[in-house]
Amino acid sequence: MIKKILLRLIAVVIILASIGGIGMMTINNHVINMEKDSIAAVIEGEKTSLTKEEKEAVSDIQPQCAIIMGAGIQDEETPSPMLRDRLDVGIELYNSGVVSKLLLTGDNGTEGHNEIHVMLKYTRDAGIPEEDIYCDHAGFSTYDSMYRAKNIFGVERAVIVTQTYHEYRSLYIAEKQGMECIGASSDQMVYGGQPIREIREVLARVKDYFKCFAMPESALGGESISLSESGVISHGE
Repeated sequence: MIKKILLRLIAVVIILASIGGIGMMTINNHVINMEKDSIAAVIEGEKTSLTKEEKEAVSDIQPQCAIIMGAGIQDEETPSPMLRDRLDVGIELYNSGVVSKLLLTGDNGTEGHNEIHVMLKYTRDAGIPEEDIYCDHAGFSTYDSMYRAKNIFGVERAVIVTQTYHEYRSLYIAEKQGMECIGASSDQMVYGGQPIREIREVLARVKDYFKCFAMPESALGGESISLSESGVISHGE
């Protein structure tokens, strides 16, 4: 009798796990298929700049800025390889005239982990004028970054700069927030730990898919900062 009950319980668990797995893959495929055509440019391998056609495609929506997503730091002054590549693509977009402003968004949640300080220093050192650099210190998650871009900085149209695997979710959330965005992917190298990152991204897409139904506010609020003002007001340094 006990054996039969255990077998039934195992069968129920297997069925529920299968349904959950199918549901997760369905949501992931939905998010990817919804946004894959919104990735207009990919800088990868030895390619260091956008083609003429990519610049035209990215410029087509007349973006107000490039949103550069945070991606970890090596130390207090050095971006991680992933973040460095994102910053380089954003700088390329600025220098080529595709965008006139950069919005840096990342995690500044602890004193020892200040992505924004590193991102700001990197873009300054690259020669981007301070007034054209805007800093969101409370981009603790992809959802928070997109929510705050829309509701704090008033972004309506933007180029999102991140790696391709992360573009789909970023673009999806941006669309649900009411922004018109296009992707410029930074895939200049193969990054360590990417298989684990891909698995985590599957779970994150499911989480943010449902979060976009509820549309909660970001973890932190704050006063609005207009992109028509000098970005220096947002630097906090």
